[in-house]
Amino acid sequence: MALEEVLLQRLNGGQRGPTVRFWEWQERALVLGSNQVLANEVDLEAAAALGFQVTRRMSGGGTMIVEPGRTISYSLYAPETLVAGMTLVESFAFFDSWAVECLRELGVPAGYQPINDIVSPRGKIGGAAQARRRGGVLHHTTIAFDLETDLVRRLIRVGRERVSARGVRSADKAVSPLHWFLDLTREAVLEALINCFLNRHPSTVRPLTAEELTAARDLAAQKYATPEWIDRLS
Repeated sequence: MALEEVLLQRLNGGQRGPTVRFWEWQERALVLGSNQVLANEVDLEAAAALGFQVTRRMSGGGTMIVEPGRTISYSLYAPETLVAGMTLVESFAFFDSWAVECLRELGVPAGYQPINDIVSPRGKIGGAAQARRRGGVLHHTTIAFDLETDLVRRLIRVGRERVSARGVRSADKAVSPLHWFLDLTREAVLEALINCFLNRHPSTVRPLTAEELTAARDLAAQKYATPEWIDRLS
């Protein structure tokens, strides 16, 4: 989560060009949106019992469930001029249009449902969120490749009474993981998405810099790993 902010800052400062990043999760986590109240959204007892960490991102939206080896995540960092003239809703569809097209090419019956969902006829495949700072846009998307769908109601307090009157609530939506539609492994799907993006947008492939990683670790220690940030709207 800290790295997302660091890379957006690098884009805005001219140290990095427009970027797409595909990345992994190291542990099971529940990712709160920036304007959510922890007590409203997460069943902390269930999260602890099932080994889920809780974190918060800089973008809005609802709570996401992520797991190593079962989730596909990508982030786009771009100047806001790229979506000039578009409404916020239109910009969400624009940033995820390539992924929807690529999933269709793989045989997934994928579509887009405003404001921010990649969907199938059976439910939500993935969701996106955005943050805009100083002329730059962070758009990141989480796709469920494999998910025990009953975890949603066990971990996220959808449909339950509010603890606090503050904060954005997570929506109650059916989830349809990608593996329902594909015989491919998650790694094969990830490789196909990367190649599909590169075919549409020829790019230079390179790793993150040591300086970016160090800055992210520092920001995590100062902000993203602190109780003050994670439970900041309580």
